[in-house]
Amino acid sequence: MENLLGKNLEELREVAAQCGLKPFVGNQLCDWLYKKKVSSWDMMPNISKAAKAAISARYSLGTAPASGRASSADGTVKYLFPVECTTAPGITERSAVESVVIPDDDRRTLCVSSQAGCRMGCRFCMTGRQGWHGNLSTADILNQFICVDSPETITNAVFMGMGEPFDNYEAVSKALEVLTAPWGFAWSPKRITVSTIGVLPALRRYLDSQRCHLAVSLHNPFPEEREAFMPVQKAWDEQAVISLLRQYDFSGQRRVSFEYTMFGGWNDSKRHADALIRLLKGLECRVNLIRFHKIPDFPFESSSSSVMEAFKERLGNNGITCTIRASRGEDILAACGMLAGKHK
Repeated sequence: MENLLGKNLEELREVAAQCGLKPFVGNQLCDWLYKKKVSSWDMMPNISKAAKAAISARYSLGTAPASGRASSADGTVKYLFPVECTTAPGITERSAVESVVIPDDDRRTLCVSSQAGCRMGCRFCMTGRQGWHGNLSTADILNQFICVDSPETITNAVFMGMGEPFDNYEAVSKALEVLTAPWGFAWSPKRITVSTIGVLPALRRYLDSQRCHLAVSLHNPFPEEREAFMPVQKAWDEQAVISLLRQYDFSGQRRVSFEYTMFGGWNDSKRHADALIRLLKGLECRVNLIRFHKIPDFPFESSSSSVMEAFKERLGNNGITCTIRASRGEDILAACGMLAGKHK
């Protein structure tokens, strides 16, 4: 059965018309789904029982409650959501993905998943090491915004959960439309950051059509070293990614940042800092340094705090804004690179 969640206002009006109802019923559906974030038909009192019966005979809402929940000592909460993934045209498979809510003073950020697993194969990422199990639908992506605790208090979103967002670009793009449209969540694009490993065709489409922030997973400025940990380097070279980014303006409201997970003795030397400075010179950006979170069967450890501070200082002294991201939710396996979900 087709989902209502993920449809835009015009599509919801068409749904109403197909069910023999007036277009304003589509407006009501849009309001209940995206403004009020309801998760059941019973929560729509201004739509008649007859109208709901006619629509529900053909469509499902597309919402599904979390099937698991874990809380960290630091306040971070991880959710497990059941999903119906698309593995090939017309073929779906049941799986599950994890989402994370991170509280920080007056901010409450949702870390969103876009795929079950991932096919990018980064050696240091639990999601990448489990392989790819399918693409999430737009409904499954938006469901993460609706079915967490107190969804109305979510202030920001980062597409940094399970999967490569630009490997599922159509569904992610549709979700961004719903999140930022006046008839949808009506969020400012500045509240949303989409992360990518550097999938060039979709990256160009994103830069041309979206105003949300961008985060690029870089992790090493030397192509041959990056390729050893990140096979995607063979397909989309980091130099080509940077060259594309230089064609766009990031001096205004939209910004680009680079994610740089630090591994002791692999990418944390002065040589790496200086190469990173050369690579990013002249590009309006920031670098986020991330402590590596240990995972099974991977030999590297995180860089020490002193090494990370020295790396940050070297970049800062050369005009690159650099921050060290606080680690959150490690005790419940919710930190960067630790999401794995449960799947058949």
